Amino acid sequence: MESADPSSRRRLLTEASTVLAADAQSQVAWLVRHAVMTDEAALDFDHPFRMAQTLAAEGQLARGVMADPQETDVILSAMSGGENADRWTRDALSTDQRWALSRRPARRLLIAEPGDWQQPLPKTPVVR
Repeated sequence: MESADPSSRRRLLTEASTVLAADAQSQVAWLVRHAVMTDEAALDFDHPFRMAQTLAAEGQLARGVMADPQETDVILSAMSGGENADRWTRDALSTDQRWALSRRPARRLLIAEPGDWQQPLPKTPVVR
C-alpha cells in the first residue's frame, strides 16, 4: 500500500524509525507482540526509507532530513548476508554493537521530527 501523500510517507518512516530507535527490551517486546522475526524491524524500515528517498528527489522532503535515515540504511545493510545471521537474533538487539549504532541515527531523526526519540512503538508492523 503506497500512498502518494507525503505526510503518510513521512509517518511511515517515523514509525519504522521508532522501532529502530527503541531500546533492546522494547524492540524484543514489539517483535514478540507482532510475532515477527528480528529482521522485520529492518524490513519495516526499508520501504518507508525508499519512499522518503523518492520524496526528497521530488523536492517534497528536505534533503537534510535524509542524512539520518541514510546512515541507518548503511548500518543495516552492512549487517545483511548469511555471515551475519547471528546479528539478527533477539539477543543480538542488546549485545551486538551494530544494533546500538543503528539506534543513534534513528533517535536523531525522531528528535528532529516529533521532538523526542522515545515514541510509542507502532501498534502494527509497517505494511509493505
